[in-house]
Amino acid sequence: MSIATDSLPRKTAWALFIVSAAGISLYSAPPYLTLDPAWSKIPLNGAYVSHLLWVSVHGVPGAVALLIGPFQFIAGFRSRFPKWHRRMGRVYAVCIVIGSIAGFVSALMSTSGIPAQIGFVLLALAWLFTMWKGYQAARTRRFGDHRLWMIRNYALTFAAVLLRVFLGLGSIAMAIWPQVTFSDIYLASTWGSILVSAVLAEWLLVSPSSGRRN
Repeated sequence: MSIATDSLPRKTAWALFIVSAAGISLYSAPPYLTLDPAWSKIPLNGAYVSHLLWVSVHGVPGAVALLIGPFQFIAGFRSRFPKWHRRMGRVYAVCIVIGSIAGFVSALMSTSGIPAQIGFVLLALAWLFTMWKGYQAARTRRFGDHRLWMIRNYALTFAAVLLRVFLGLGSIAMAIWPQVTFSDIYLASTWGSILVSAVLAEWLLVSPSSGRRN
């Protein structure tokens, strides 16, 4: 299964997709390399000394996966550089495993409230599950199923981008409607990014215009 980029609109959409993934990846990871609480992008729970560590262990591998993931879906790259496709795939898989486990733990420590915590926990579990299914399919040489599950997996990875897009739109909404709180925006953005990513993945898998190939 490959993403078709044979027309100008699709090439443009694909370029925006890669640029947005790279931009969020390069923006979000560096602060967590310092392990300095002052640089954290999210509020930290003072009841847990290790909260920043878990957030960092989640965020840095997640950013790496977000950065390299799009290139794994380019058919020309896979056919010309199969060894690099496999090597990058292994790096991606390790990042997802580490990032999802750390994401699960950090979600339990989150100060964003139980509804958002539930969303992040489910996201972490789905992230790990789709990675495992994709890995199993590749190991048994069911490459069509492998690509299917990896599209689902990367869509969940891309939720990090959509979360920030929705938060940006939410900040505009707060300026227009003062009664809307940041907590409202954060909760809606959390669930919105997860659900939109999951639905988008399924649309890509069934859409005739997606260029799907077995």
